[in-house]
Amino acid sequence: MTVLTIKPKENCRWDLVSLGEVMLRLDPGESRISTTRQFRAWEGGGEYNVARGLRRCFGMNTAIVTALAGNPVGRLIEDLMFQGGVDQSHVRWVDYDGVGRTVRNGLNFTERGFGVRAALGCSDRGHTAVSQLKPGDVDSEKIFVKDGARRFHTGGIFCKAAAVAKSIEGPIASTVSASALQLHPDVTSSSTMPQLRNSPNASIMCACLK
Repeated sequence: MTVLTIKPKENCRWDLVSLGEVMLRLDPGESRISTTRQFRAWEGGGEYNVARGLRRCFGMNTAIVTALAGNPVGRLIEDLMFQGGVDQSHVRWVDYDGVGRTVRNGLNFTERGFGVRAALGCSDRGHTAVSQLKPGDVDSEKIFVKDGARRFHTGGIFCKAAAVAKSIEGPIASTVSASALQLHPDVTSSSTMPQLRNSPNASIMCACLK
């Protein structure tokens, strides 16, 4: 049986660090996205959700590496993350141009399923701040070597959807491998995003984390 070797907690600031997009999740309750007149707002994103769950359910020290546009929507996401308890010291804030032509925050509309009716998701995440991260924007040396992290998590859909995969995930993965922490890549993709299936970014993170 394979035994997982995890870095000692006393040598690490973080139990887990996640890299990914955090969106404003809009929930129409029992209504449909296309007909509702109100939404309930949450924060959400596959990678962030792992960090939040470990923090709230198990009391682990977790952090999110992401980027947000500096507007009221971004500040709402920030406030929701504060409530989730995930550390935001590695959130990068990007100047907002007033209309979202060059940078914006992602939105994720999520409709519940009932009986034979499946759940429905509708993402609006083009030109988001996190998709435009560049080499040097993420201090992987500080996160994984100086501060120390026991686990690193990122996701397949994020790698596909974001051009960031080519520019920063390689350097991050190199630092992660050198620091001997446990890797948690979520390599799933979404059948609702067929245009991304053959994206050249799709296998980059998987290759980097082998």
